[in-house]
Amino acid sequence: EVSEMSERSNQNVAHGLAWSYYLGYLKIVLPRVKASMEEFSRANPNLPACRETWKLHILVPLSCEVYDDLEKADSNIQYVTDLTETTLNRAGIKKRVYKHSLYTVRDEDNKHWHCALEFAAPLQALHAMSQEECAALGREQRLEQAKLFYRTLEEILQGSRECAGTYRLIAYEDSGEAESHFLSREILWHLRQQRHEEYAVREGTQPPPLPAALSSTELNLQVSASDLPQPLRSHCS
Repeated sequence: EVSEMSERSNQNVAHGLAWSYYLGYLKIVLPRVKASMEEFSRANPNLPACRETWKLHILVPLSCEVYDDLEKADSNIQYVTDLTETTLNRAGIKKRVYKHSLYTVRDEDNKHWHCALEFAAPLQALHAMSQEECAALGREQRLEQAKLFYRTLEEILQGSRECAGTYRLIAYEDSGEAESHFLSREILWHLRQQRHEEYAVREGTQPPPLPAALSSTELNLQVSASDLPQPLRSHCS
């Protein structure tokens, strides 16, 4: 009965998606990100190397609006190339390929910042579910599930030793179509923040504050108690 109630209220959707994303993808690829960036940097010495941002930057739009082409989402974001592939035998698939794309993000001074960038793919499933009548996932529920997905994924990754220092979650609320460069500004804030944080570690001091105009979107990630994931059984066997 508890399981049926949870399924009817979609309480385990985001929780399950977050764990599946971590176990089936992030736990596999994140430990290899820095090595891929190192290899790329050696092969391309003409490009500036910023080790502070040698991470996989994962975009988490709370609207679940995921673009297959980042360049169409924001013209200040341009694809550069793919990083070194990781090939593994996985779930019966021989030589399954995992790879990340490197992008350059242009700032207001026409300076280019390079980073590995991609959307959190499970959000596409949440968005698709909200379009399917039989899934019974309305727009408000989708937003709550997106927030829960982010919070759950953040907690999972914070507890993962293998993934420490290899990722940056960029959660944001869409500002609307009027701001054509909203996404690039959001990414740039995180890239600058990482450099500030690294500067503080090296110098043993507090980093200089970022300009107010670059402060990241303040997100209200509170999730109602009824939307928190529930166990599938009422007792442990």
